[in-house]
Amino acid sequence: MTERPSFQKEVSNLMSVLDGNPIDVCIQCGTCSASCPAVEYMDYSPRHIIALIRSDLKDKVLNSDTIWCCSSCYNCTVRCPKEIKITEMMYALKRYSIWKHQYREGTIGPAFSGKFVRMVVKTGKSYEPGLAPTFMFRYGIRGMIDNMQMGMSLFNKKRIAIIPKTVKRIENFRRVLNRIIPIGVEK
Repeated sequence: MTERPSFQKEVSNLMSVLDGNPIDVCIQCGTCSASCPAVEYMDYSPRHIIALIRSDLKDKVLNSDTIWCCSSCYNCTVRCPKEIKITEMMYALKRYSIWKHQYREGTIGPAFSGKFVRMVVKTGKSYEPGLAPTFMFRYGIRGMIDNMQMGMSLFNKKRIAIIPKTVKRIENFRRVLNRIIPIGVEK
């Protein structure tokens, strides 16, 4: 009978493909947390998330907002004295959370990620106006107005289009994408 790997081992396996140092070399210095511009929005700092993973507290990690608050700025990764790819760890945890369908109810991140991937599969690129309506109402009237003003400003500067454009040879793109992440190709 094979033994089920610990949560730390599962996360380490996800990170090993990235050629980053495993989280078990973390010295808990807190440089990652001190470098993070989004730490004030997180329920656990990046250092604390590593400690939770190492303690095999999977539910606590996956039900936290921390992985969804990561701004992917790479400050933590660049400044880590042990060269742990913390930003990549956050991405791995997001993928793991979605794969296992384990995250706190009402969390925007998984729904946003799913919609984003479906959009990229369909058109070959991101299309912000297609994403915004799904999420802008969650921030009330003020948030909706702010998003609409920003959208109009981007449209006036020709930074976004009204109708999404599709990349050339979309079928080739979908075949390549399906080799990387096996997803049902929606048209």
